[in-house]
Amino acid sequence: MSNLFKKIFGNSADEADSDKKKDVKNSHEPDILLPIDEQFTTHFKNNGGKFIYCENLSEISENFENILAENDWFEKEVVCFDSKLFKLLEENRLSPNGNNNKAFFFLTSCENLVADEGSILFSSNQLKHFKPNELPINMIVFATTSQITGSKGDGLRKIKNAHEKNYPTNITTIKYFEEVKEQDFLHYGSCHKNLYLLLLEDL
Repeated sequence: MSNLFKKIFGNSADEADSDKKKDVKNSHEPDILLPIDEQFTTHFKNNGGKFIYCENLSEISENFENILAENDWFEKEVVCFDSKLFKLLEENRLSPNGNNNKAFFFLTSCENLVADEGSILFSSNQLKHFKPNELPINMIVFATTSQITGSKGDGLRKIKNAHEKNYPTNITTIKYFEEVKEQDFLHYGSCHKNLYLLLLEDL
């Protein structure tokens, strides 16, 4: 997998082909040339998401604590359904059993990260039966680089393959990570979240 922070430069052999394509490029075409990890981070940030790359679990813990400090979320109510993430809360003397309506943030994992639209794919494995708008507006999501997929269709196939015998319900994506000030029909009915992504390198 390519380094998340390095750009790909074409060599001289590619320059002729590149020149031929310049006149027919549209606004989406450059993403096709990027690895899916760079596609995801670019679109995710453009959607307003806050992205924190971590090389190991120690950096996950450190950056999680930094997020708590930045937002003054110590000793506040938290919602978390994933027992594998409880350790992060315990390290900071937080309980996962907050009330949805009173909790300051929702800590969760996810199913997949969708590169071509910079969205995050969830299911009942993370959200239970709740809709996104029934959970706290602030979210901290833990994911790994191996969860990045090219498209939503790829993500759905990964869910199907991973959960053949117990296919989850409540499959949904969250794509918008900042409030839209002006009414935009493209955002109609969408739920925005103030979302931090802690992305662990596992490839």
